[in-house]
Amino acid sequence: MIPEFQPLFRNPHLLTIAGNFWKRHLDEVRFPAGRKIYRITDRVSVLALEHQPQSAARAQLVLLHGLEGSADSGYLRSFSQAALESGFGVHRLNLRTCGGTETLSETMYHSGLTSDTIAVAEDIAQRFKQPVCVLGFSLGGNVVLKLAGELGDTDLVACVCAVSPPIDLARCVKAIDKRANILYARRFLDRLKQRIVRKSVTSPERYTTQGLRNVRSIWEFDDRYTAPLFGFGTAENYYRTQSAQNFLRDVRIPTLIVTAKDDPLVPFEIFNNPSLKANGAITLAATEHGGHLGFLAKKAPRFWVEQFVLQWLDRILHNHTKRGTHPDLFALG
Repeated sequence: MIPEFQPLFRNPHLLTIAGNFWKRHLDEVRFPAGRKIYRITDRVSVLALEHQPQSAARAQLVLLHGLEGSADSGYLRSFSQAALESGFGVHRLNLRTCGGTETLSETMYHSGLTSDTIAVAEDIAQRFKQPVCVLGFSLGGNVVLKLAGELGDTDLVACVCAVSPPIDLARCVKAIDKRANILYARRFLDRLKQRIVRKSVTSPERYTTQGLRNVRSIWEFDDRYTAPLFGFGTAENYYRTQSAQNFLRDVRIPTLIVTAKDDPLVPFEIFNNPSLKANGAITLAATEHGGHLGFLAKKAPRFWVEQFVLQWLDRILHNHTKRGTHPDLFALG
């Protein structure tokens, strides 16, 4: 058993920022990366970086990054290292146009786009003949929880894990726009705007930079670009229909949600969701501190959430045919 989480810092912003910039290691000499392009449609392909352990893998893990991240995001790299050392195969998936893959896809990603991940999981299950588990971080967490609800009682995915997931997109976007979160809001918005500029070169018929400078918030960005491009109409409708909270009641496979009560970007109140509390397949693990994707521990293991999730995976895969009877809320300190 790993120890309860004791944060390196108690300030959630400091944990969030430190967690983002902390040096992470992935030994690609010991675990070399293979580049695998998955063709989703005639106009959409996505790239995953694939690693296998040095001995036979126990299962295959598909990892999804967060908003404006990539397969090379630090938290995916260090989690991959820990997972590979524990005997798991790892597939670090770039969401559409992320990680320098703008030319592979006509359209960019959105917070509820599950079809790509399902196609990737189907391919991996066919190739490896092993259990496939899907793990998402931040925005990727919303994607994998929505995916679990859509699939319901499925044999395709053995289990799902979401770390710091924004399951109520509207509430979380409003939280990002609070004055205390201005640094995060600017960083995200600047990167989203840069993506539009790049897409205006590869897909000028879909993406225009006209009026882009006047977009002042993520809500405005989604209202102008994301929602219309994917047929949602408005940002409000996009958030309403694509939030994972709407799909939690239909989750039937073992599912873990890890979040911090002091997450500045994901208000803890959104997890007081009746569908979550009533669903025995879902375990909610909440720490008092941790920030957003922070979880830097004062003592080893430094990247506490990785070992916590891997320990949960061990238990789930060991009891692969069993189902939970009631959701758990762990007070983890």
